[in-house]
Amino acid sequence: MLVMFLSMLEAEEDQRRFTKLFEAHEKKVYAVALHILGNRGWAEDAAQQTWLKLVQNWERVSALPWEETEGYVVTVVKNAALDILRSERKLAAFPENWDPPAPEDHQDEYDYLVSLIRALPESYRRILELKCVEEESNREIVRRMGLKESAVSMRVLRGRKMLQEQLEKEGYFDDAV
Repeated sequence: MLVMFLSMLEAEEDQRRFTKLFEAHEKKVYAVALHILGNRGWAEDAAQQTWLKLVQNWERVSALPWEETEGYVVTVVKNAALDILRSERKLAAFPENWDPPAPEDHQDEYDYLVSLIRALPESYRRILELKCVEEESNREIVRRMGLKESAVSMRVLRGRKMLQEQLEKEGYFDDAV
């Protein structure tokens, strides 16, 4: 499987870095997928989708500092596994114990924002997770979720508005700014 992904990268340095990433996280990717899916075949599919997604977004992945790659990889595999579950119509939301990666500084603020996103209605929550946590474009979300681009744009807009309203209620925004 590694050879196939390496063939998608042209630069030798990219191939070396991807090999290092693959060898460091291959077992974890499969373990996370298996934990979420509970099915070896689906876990293998999720792992393969994860590595494919990482190669397709190699510019973004390779720009990450090494210590941040594990969190990014885990987020990608969790979303790949949940997409498989969704396609099988077995799960409509992230598990409550979902642990998104986050930068170490400002961890409390990040955790709080994630909790606000989790509290949103499902149709807005999933879109904002893809947009804000995975940093996917609207077009990527359209392909992943099977929605129209206008629906994705509107849900991003409305979801952000809901978050802003919640934060305003709690005094995080000052009208004078």
